[in-house]
Amino acid sequence: MPFLGFILGVIIKETFNSTNYIIMKNSTAIFYMIFSVIAFSIMNAVVKCLNDFSAYQIVFFRSIGTLLFTIPLIIKHKIPILGNKKKWLFLRGLAGVISLTCFFESLNYLAVGTAVSLRYTAPIFAAIFAFIFLKEKIKPIQWVLFLVAFTGVLIIKGFGIDVNSIGIILVIVSALFLGLIFVVIRKIGDTENPLVIINYFMVMAFLFGGILSIKHWKTPNLIEWMQLLSLGLFGYIGQIYMTKALQANETNVIAPLKYLEVVFVMLIGAFWFGETYNLWTLLGVLLIVFGLVYNLYLKRKK
Repeated sequence: MPFLGFILGVIIKETFNSTNYIIMKNSTAIFYMIFSVIAFSIMNAVVKCLNDFSAYQIVFFRSIGTLLFTIPLIIKHKIPILGNKKKWLFLRGLAGVISLTCFFESLNYLAVGTAVSLRYTAPIFAAIFAFIFLKEKIKPIQWVLFLVAFTGVLIIKGFGIDVNSIGIILVIVSALFLGLIFVVIRKIGDTENPLVIINYFMVMAFLFGGILSIKHWKTPNLIEWMQLLSLGLFGYIGQIYMTKALQANETNVIAPLKYLEVVFVMLIGAFWFGETYNLWTLLGVLLIVFGLVYNLYLKRKK
């Protein structure tokens, strides 16, 4: 336990040292992403509480709560609901549905801290996709750091406590599509209102989750109703600020900030759900965080 405290202390220290360095630069995009991460951390904790429900039903309720915000706001501000770049908006929505469903399903097999840690290898995929499709440059040292981070994934898989192979596959697929989302939003740029981008995602999630949850439906009680609908609230906050952040700055700069959720959710898992992480798991998480933090430092230094 003292070593666990030491490792978490190192992660938290590095997290907030990097954050403080960035905050001094007064970057609005950074604030947006940090706020988004806090909202998503709370949402993931609530999802873990709802493990008696199918991933499809959770996706369905996640979409309802957000649509209650997006549709009235789009109507109020008279924003064209179909947007301009329909092909890219559809791709963002499809990738979002796949990523979200796989991640929620992975929580049935993995500890919430482990699942989130592995999912936020997404910046690696985001950087690779940005390199291929957006021609954003990646230095050789950054490739090394991505390899370090992915080594952390292999360590968690090989030596972590109760790490299920199905859960690993699901969360890596989720991370891959999350990385694609970063790049698609960057490709869309500021030509679309963030509400339109989110609305495409949530409408597709509503249809997908609603249809597939019919055979797996479980009627919630009052507390579960509140928890299910709160997913939309926290998800909406997370989505709107993540979208604004990605529209405001380069993908390789903003995407690595998602690693902050690793710290928040591991603490939630330990203190709320009583989850335990052995030294190998913590080493794997530390390698993932180190690779992403140092990559962020290099980008900011440049």
